[in-house]
Amino acid sequence: MSLLHLAVLSPLLLAILIPFLHKYFKSIHTGWFLLPLPAVLFAYFLQFISTTGHGGTVMETVPWISSLGIDFTLKVDGLGLLFALLITGIGALVVLYSIYYLNPDKEKLNTFYVYLLLFMGAMLGVVLSDNLIVLYTFWELTSFSSFLLIGYWNHRERSRYGAQKSMLITVFGGLSMLGGILMLYIITGTFSISETIQMSNEVVNHPLFTATLILFLLGAFTKSAQFPFHIWLPDAMEAPTPVSAYLHSATMVKAGIYLVARMTPVFAHSGTWVWLVAGVGVITLFWGSFSAVKQTDLKAILAFSTVSQLGMIMSLLGAGAAALHYGTIEDGYYIVAVTAAVFHLINHATFKGSLFMVTGIIDHETGTRDIRKLGGLMNFMPITFTLAIIGTFSMAGIPPFNGFLSKEMFFTGMLRIAEMDIFNMDTWGILFPIIAWTASVFTFLYSMMYVFKTFMGKYQPEKLETKPHEAPIGMLISPVILASLVIIFGIFPNVLSHSIISPAMGSILPSLLENGEGFDVHISHWHGPTAELFMTIGVITIGILLYKFMPKWTGVYRKFPERLALNRFYDRGLELMELTSKNITRSYMTGFIRTYLVYIFTFFILALASTLIFKNAFKLDMSDVAPIRFFEVVLVLIIAISAITILFAKSRLTSIILLGAVGYTVALFFVLFRAPDLALTQLVIETVSVSLFLLAFYHLPQIRRNEERIRFRATNALISIGVGAIVTMIALSAHSNKIFGSISEYYVENTYKKAGGENMVNVILVDFRGFDTMFEIAVLGIAALGIFAMIKLRLTRGSELDENK
Repeated sequence: MSLLHLAVLSPLLLAILIPFLHKYFKSIHTGWFLLPLPAVLFAYFLQFISTTGHGGTVMETVPWISSLGIDFTLKVDGLGLLFALLITGIGALVVLYSIYYLNPDKEKLNTFYVYLLLFMGAMLGVVLSDNLIVLYTFWELTSFSSFLLIGYWNHRERSRYGAQKSMLITVFGGLSMLGGILMLYIITGTFSISETIQMSNEVVNHPLFTATLILFLLGAFTKSAQFPFHIWLPDAMEAPTPVSAYLHSATMVKAGIYLVARMTPVFAHSGTWVWLVAGVGVITLFWGSFSAVKQTDLKAILAFSTVSQLGMIMSLLGAGAAALHYGTIEDGYYIVAVTAAVFHLINHATFKGSLFMVTGIIDHETGTRDIRKLGGLMNFMPITFTLAIIGTFSMAGIPPFNGFLSKEMFFTGMLRIAEMDIFNMDTWGILFPIIAWTASVFTFLYSMMYVFKTFMGKYQPEKLETKPHEAPIGMLISPVILASLVIIFGIFPNVLSHSIISPAMGSILPSLLENGEGFDVHISHWHGPTAELFMTIGVITIGILLYKFMPKWTGVYRKFPERLALNRFYDRGLELMELTSKNITRSYMTGFIRTYLVYIFTFFILALASTLIFKNAFKLDMSDVAPIRFFEVVLVLIIAISAITILFAKSRLTSIILLGAVGYTVALFFVLFRAPDLALTQLVIETVSVSLFLLAFYHLPQIRRNEERIRFRATNALISIGVGAIVTMIALSAHSNKIFGSISEYYVENTYKKAGGENMVNVILVDFRGFDTMFEIAVLGIAALGIFAMIKLRLTRGSELDENK
């Protein structure tokens, strides 16, 4: 195993040790044991910048299920490295923040950090896997671990609700993506992402292309909270603030962004990809920003802000995908959209991570996040106020912060969509810059709401649980670092251009580059009096006016009917599914074994009979059948008479004896057919079975035969005859349609040679099918323990009742 594999798996390995560290070092906050890992991993991944910066990649493989094309292959390229640095860098800051945020006397830190490590390892696996099945495995692990993190405070109903909602929606997307992965394998014959990218021309021309594309996008849209799947993300804010800062600024919600960026070289040759990714992204951008304005909880504002910002990045990736249709870098007029997407991906992680931590500080020091109760905190929390100003102004796109630069590039990308002469963009493309500008106005508005309604205005001490004061230095370190990056990347943006942004773009648009070539990325503040500049001035102007006159127009939100809310559809859908499943279950779970057998055997008859008919599979060929002898006829009659007599037996003991007669007669067949090992096995099993049945049924009352209706008897008879006929037809067809030789020859040749046994049946059970036998024994053992436990419990409860009497 390589060092790269160890780096990905190290969080999962450390998670195993956390409970022991927490147990034996109670005086030390568990987070201190965790903090060095993401810091070391961040430093480890930094060394790859020199490789990816020159267009190189690092790939390491550990064989796993090679026969199916599934190997644990990890690949570090520009895109994977960008996400790995975000996951580990933000992860280290979040762990440091959580040490001061979470009280070890009140919180179960061992479970919190186990969940956090599971998530960190899963995210690293997602962004560095070069095998689609391995990627999917880690993908679902992110859903599972985020479910645990969101529901960390499981004593709260809203936490459980948010965790369940995120799990249901993201797992639905994950299963859809798995379908897309399998379809892509059918098209390409490989699970390797690198090989699939090189076969993109075959993929786009395949009949399964559109279905595969849609299934992949379902996985990406659900994970990155794109409209209409965004409804899980606001409810996920019930998680502790460190979780929100990690999952929803730099990791989980970015997984869908990563998937779209990674699969762009495969699917972007189609106009469907460009329209869906860009269209859904810009709709999500608008709806998220519009919805954020009506929120009163600081975390809810940031939640819908995250939805909006993710839509912005998604729309840029969709617009940038059009660059593949223009041939080369020189013709790549739309490459700026991809540049903006990658740059804003970094910027969003910095300012949104700091804002989540600021929100946690406000909640921690005042006891509330409700902006209606807050106000005037600037005098009490000057450092937190400064951090909030930096984060919100960057989010609003105000210079000189990094968010301004990526927002200007975003406007450029949207304006160039309107100029495209492909995929009918020249007709409908004008909507993109209009919607983008409108959404930016609301982005500016909720950013101003966040900072000014919280820190300015009237101080309301009577509405606060505690008197506000500045946070301890330990809680400020992480947001200060992130806010500093907001300023640094804003003033010196090109520090990332060739080291991070250009290599990531090379992974998204590899077909536009020749060997050793890279994108020339240069980001600057001033481009003259451009349309983008005037759009920004318009955003600020209209945003200030809307903020000043908010009471005059916010009534528009009340015009939206509650019954049409997506959350209502989600809740009603769950209720309907639960009600439907209960009704269906009640219809067949009658408590009678006979009813269950009727269902099973009816399905058995219909499924196999239809297969025989539609596949024309029934065939009768008796040419090589040995003649039937007198003794065989006698044995068949004995079996038939015994079986029929069971139906009329009035005693359970009589029924068991007759059933044993059937089994012993079958053993005589094996004797006639010269199979003494089978005969011996059958005799032993039959003897044990009959003995056990006799012991058990001896204590049961006599069979009561009531007069059943003719319909009841006819149904039983029809199903019995049907099952017998179908099994007979299959047996005859199997004998008559011998496509290949029987496996029995293999056992005849190898029973003694490979297993050293002369009894073929025993050798098959113990050696050739040893695992089957072992698991069957395990099942029987579990069943025996369960029966013993129930008997023991019944005896215990009986003795307790006697004592009470």
